[in-house]
Amino acid sequence: MAALAEEQTEVAVKLEPEGPPTLLPPQAGDSAGEGSGGTTNNGPNGGGGNVAASSSAGGDGGTPKSTVAVSASAPAGGAPVPAAAPEAGAPHDRQTLLAVLQFLRQSNLREAEEALRREARLLEEAVAGSGAPGEVDSAGAEAASALLSRVTASAPGPAAPDPPGTGASGATAVSGSASGPAAPGKVGSVAVEDQPDVSAVLSAYNQQGDPTMYEEYYSGLKHFIECSLDCHRAELSQLFYPLFVHMYLELVYNQHENEAKSFFEKFHGDQECYYQDDLRVLSSLTKKEHMKGNETMLDFRTSKFVLRISRDSYQLLKRHLQEKQNNQIWNIVQEHLYIDIFDGMPRSKQQIDAMVGSLAGEAKREANKSKVFFGLLKEPEIEVPLDDEDEEGENEEGKPKKKKPKKDSIGSKSKKQDPNAPPQNRIPLPELKDSDKLDKIMNMKETTKRVRLGPDCLPSICFYTFLNAYQGLTAVDVTDDSSLIAGGFADSTVRVWSVTPKKLRSVKQASDLSLIDKESDDVLERIMDEKTASELKILYGHSGPVYGASFSPDRNYLLSSSEDGTVRLWSLQTFTCLVGYKGHNYPVWDTQFSPYGYYFVSGGHDRVARLWATDHYQPLRIFAGHLADVNCTRFHPNSNYVATGSADRTVRLWDVLNGNCVRIFTGHKGPIHSLTFSPNGRFLATGATDGRVLLWDIGHGLMVGELKGHTDTVCSLRFSRDGEILASGSMDNTVRLWDAIKAFEDLETDDFTTATGHINLPENSQELLLGTYMTKSTPVVHLHFTRRNLVLAAGAYSPQ
Repeated sequence: MAALAEEQTEVAVKLEPEGPPTLLPPQAGDSAGEGSGGTTNNGPNGGGGNVAASSSAGGDGGTPKSTVAVSASAPAGGAPVPAAAPEAGAPHDRQTLLAVLQFLRQSNLREAEEALRREARLLEEAVAGSGAPGEVDSAGAEAASALLSRVTASAPGPAAPDPPGTGASGATAVSGSASGPAAPGKVGSVAVEDQPDVSAVLSAYNQQGDPTMYEEYYSGLKHFIECSLDCHRAELSQLFYPLFVHMYLELVYNQHENEAKSFFEKFHGDQECYYQDDLRVLSSLTKKEHMKGNETMLDFRTSKFVLRISRDSYQLLKRHLQEKQNNQIWNIVQEHLYIDIFDGMPRSKQQIDAMVGSLAGEAKREANKSKVFFGLLKEPEIEVPLDDEDEEGENEEGKPKKKKPKKDSIGSKSKKQDPNAPPQNRIPLPELKDSDKLDKIMNMKETTKRVRLGPDCLPSICFYTFLNAYQGLTAVDVTDDSSLIAGGFADSTVRVWSVTPKKLRSVKQASDLSLIDKESDDVLERIMDEKTASELKILYGHSGPVYGASFSPDRNYLLSSSEDGTVRLWSLQTFTCLVGYKGHNYPVWDTQFSPYGYYFVSGGHDRVARLWATDHYQPLRIFAGHLADVNCTRFHPNSNYVATGSADRTVRLWDVLNGNCVRIFTGHKGPIHSLTFSPNGRFLATGATDGRVLLWDIGHGLMVGELKGHTDTVCSLRFSRDGEILASGSMDNTVRLWDAIKAFEDLETDDFTTATGHINLPENSQELLLGTYMTKSTPVVHLHFTRRNLVLAAGAYSPQ
């Protein structure tokens, strides 16, 4: 079958009806689907895999959008080449070009300089003075150097457009007019390699403000915000943290070390508690040299911190800074922040606290507006084989009669197309094999015996405790039919157990297989070697702890991901490794098979998730945009989307078809470690180190619930088969069951809420909590609902 197309060198432009396309240059690690300000991925994309990233030009400004599928395998050591420049008619455009040319010449990028000059149709003599700073006339030189610092500042990603009405909030955007076909690109957007140019990133801090005034500037703003009206205070208080960080970094970069230390000590206590980990990292940056290799600092610099503020609060801030002529703070607001302005009432402290806390602030509202097909695909109709019905008839006379209407009802249910489902052939999916059809029939039979769960009918929980693992159990998975359980361990092994009386057997040797009668009815039994039967099989091959494990839906394969940077595919017929997929250069924290098999996803320390097909050595898609490790990955039930949870405290939803990021969810206050979709595909539950479980409406892109109760990291989440109950497992040694039906009923998802993000979360965690089940001393690593709705939990006993 055809896999998703691997995208090599072509640039496919998908037009949207808003207007003519603005084709952005390929951005390595561009944050797909964001309105602007995509971030550069710091980890190298190993293996030269193909990227399908999307850049849409336009935040709130209504700029024409285009979605671009690009390949990010730039030639090693290639010079960053700017996009085509607009006509050099206006003085501002001319100054911009002079600045860019000056920067290219200083950087010895002669070819790029020539290309830009040719593209802009500038004559040699028109820019002859741009070679040495001394040759440019004084006014031009000043303008060029000011612009130059802005161009270098915006190099790691396309700059943000102005929010409506601000006129200046996105001032780093050095771009030509995007209104007509004469402007095919942005001058300031430079195609960079995966590793951002550290000196270019840091040069943004080369501001010569009076270091002794920083404390006064910050204190003045703090006093103004604390004295403002209550309705504005909560919104404007969001400015404290990003301003504090950027002012501190500016002081350090300009080598005012004593002033920086004093500034940090005076104001770090005012920041919100959920930024404490980031502040700890920041406190270690006390010299200019420390900044160059620090990833956290680069993240903060290359991604604009997003604040969502009402228009009234923003105007109040702007007026205050202009009256006080507080240019230092105003410059930071323009250069480093993206203010997402909305019309309407300011948000309350509770509403803001629910949504903030990620490494780069909140998600822009634009990022969550694209359509998501969250419905389920139509189930194929399967005819029950005759011999199966005969067997039923032998067992009991009444059974076939009982079963037939059940089968018909399942068939008729699948004929109705879900209006929110993607087209059946949107992505190529594998065809059902005969063994898959038999498994589906078994599943239907099990479904008839499934227990209907609810507040009055809670499931039993069966806990598998791994003994003598010496805290070395790092991953667990259970097959869909609950017959096998796999554990990944810190000693680099993967162990597979049978949890039914049926033992694990390998296929016979090739010489023995040739003797078997291939036409016999029990050929599948005959090919198995009884001498190899055992309850446990150990798989050797990784050279580091195994952090992720996932069974294929047909139980023929097992995936494992490891610290050694590889994902391995194991055969459960021969218990040997079939393929090692190499693309990540750093530890791979998680991997998961698609619900339909064939595709799988992996996420790791290099901050990207990769989509693979089992028969391709290279990834089909690279999902780049997170600012820190991708800790967990999950396929949507319809296999058209992948969710990723990251240490940057955000969850992203990616479209498998084109690689775009279609949702960004912020609200967790710690790294995210678990994800699960509801069986109907409408909702997503996420768990993190902050002990909270957050519930999200995928269609509207909104947080709709918060479940509090766990006191430690939530490692595992799973919905029951019909979606009535959500089970959560934590490092606090408990399994908790929550009433999912009640959590999702009567959702307020009106247009106003969707447009402004004024969410009102009910404080009803205690009402939704149906039960808490404690283990003696075993953190809960994995949860699984059997086809009959029994809960299986797993973890390694850790003596205190």
